[in-house]
Amino acid sequence: MKADVSRYKAALAQIAEIAGLASAGGGTSPGSGTSPGSGSGNGSGNGMAGTTFRSCSVRELPARLHVKAALLARRVNPVNGPLREPLPGRSTLPQVQKLTLDTARYWGPAARTLSVSFMETTEADLRARIVSHMNAWSSDHGVGIDFAETSDTGEVRISREPGGYYSYLGTDVLLIPATVQTMNLEAFSMGTPESEYRRVVRHETGHTLGFPHEHMRRELVARIDPQKAYRYFLETQGWDAQTVDEQVLTPLGQADVFGTPPDQDSIMCYQLPGEITYDGQPIRGGVDINATDAAFAASIYPTSPYTGQQLTTSVAEAWPASEDVALSV
Repeated sequence: MKADVSRYKAALAQIAEIAGLASAGGGTSPGSGTSPGSGSGNGSGNGMAGTTFRSCSVRELPARLHVKAALLARRVNPVNGPLREPLPGRSTLPQVQKLTLDTARYWGPAARTLSVSFMETTEADLRARIVSHMNAWSSDHGVGIDFAETSDTGEVRISREPGGYYSYLGTDVLLIPATVQTMNLEAFSMGTPESEYRRVVRHETGHTLGFPHEHMRRELVARIDPQKAYRYFLETQGWDAQTVDEQVLTPLGQADVFGTPPDQDSIMCYQLPGEITYDGQPIRGGVDINATDAAFAASIYPTSPYTGQQLTTSVAEAWPASEDVALSV
């Protein structure tokens, strides 16, 4: 079994490397994959000055569920290793890709459909618009995981209640109680600009696919002045120091991710202002799925038919242990 997993990892590494080289040699034009005229493009003219975006946070399972999460993730896909620490932490694969994959929450390469439901009464056109943007990963970029609305309780459950933007990561969504959302899109409506649907809904869906925050790559975290960051996020997001440490200043372990080098134009990267960096230059952040995001995601989530065991356990935020999802492991 150990040898099989090693060969599987090596094969994934080769697939991702080939896709990365193809992407690098494809003459991708600057800003490819971003929304034109969105008001916050990439590069020096990205509209960062004077703009404050609502930040996203990746939700972690309670500590009591870390072992169960590791066992479930390994059942869904044998490449996944155990969680060793509260946020990042898991097997080194040399890659040339720029999008990061959290290997302990990876869904595996078999194509699958994840069901989606809404926690509150939500009009049909709004539900359809949100799910459509979630499916941009598959419909526009050939990723082998798609999303379908269900009238039952979905594996992915969306709320628009107060609490900001957040999502649980990858296979962790299966351990969230059915009464709790796995993704939050505060106040999203049909009046929300299309650019925000591209920037936020596609970003949060990236978390559901298992992609953590790109700006937490060690090379990008090293550019941030902690004291400036504490002050900035307290003023703009109301985050305390611990939240800033968890969501911005704790770098991902190199052993826990597929993908290097870091990409500040990835959809999974925050737009961070120059006022919190040592050199005064902003971390641009992505406003849509870019070419390298798409190439990597499609390489590790191909569109081949799913032949394994389909897990349907629905289970997410702060809840009592009595509500934990029962799972035989």
